[in-house]
Amino acid sequence: MIENIIFFYQIKAIFKAIKWVFIPINFMLIQIHPTHPQPRQLAMVADCLQSGGIIAYPTDTIYGLGCSILNKDAIEKICAIKKIDPEKANLSLICADLSDLSLYAKSIDNSLFRILKKALPGPFTFILPASKEVPKILQSKKKTIGLRIPDNLIALSIIKTLGHPILSASFPGEEVEEYTDPEIIYEHWGKQIDMVVDGGIGGIIPSTVVDCTTDAYEVIRQGAGVWDY
Repeated sequence: MIENIIFFYQIKAIFKAIKWVFIPINFMLIQIHPTHPQPRQLAMVADCLQSGGIIAYPTDTIYGLGCSILNKDAIEKICAIKKIDPEKANLSLICADLSDLSLYAKSIDNSLFRILKKALPGPFTFILPASKEVPKILQSKKKTIGLRIPDNLIALSIIKTLGHPILSASFPGEEVEEYTDPEIIYEHWGKQIDMVVDGGIGGIIPSTVVDCTTDAYEVIRQGAGVWDY
């Protein structure tokens, strides 16, 4: 009797593992639990990024395209997918916490830091002066960078496992609805990206973008975040 029970749970565990990870030959759709991200799956995503891979991943708004900020070829590949010039693109970083913001942005005074602390993690992208730590390919001509800390445990866990921020870029086109379902992303983009991280159905409204490069902070794109600071 006991042996039968043990066998039952072994089979159950196998099916659970199959449910959470599906690995085709050349492309990967990997499911990660939204509130209890599995370390093994996170390590697989980090390995993909370390090797120059391109991923689709969930945030607290819409699904994004991501790669390691330390891999120039991967950044250029994302720009090619979006059909934009890397030197003219306004690209952003997904950071794990406020300490990353301090590292990759300069001139954050106390009043701005208090605002960032209240707004983040959350659905905002803040345009800030870029520090020397930001790879030049990611800096705009104005020497600025967009920085995000999404309120999404999967995205934050990926960054912490990787050990540094990842590039944040939206999918090309205006049909945001096409990029809410990770399985649809998997079907449409399998030949251009290396991994889709399935964290459930995503949103359809992007982040609110706030330009903080001058004393008068300005919302340059209204999105999911309500700016009342």
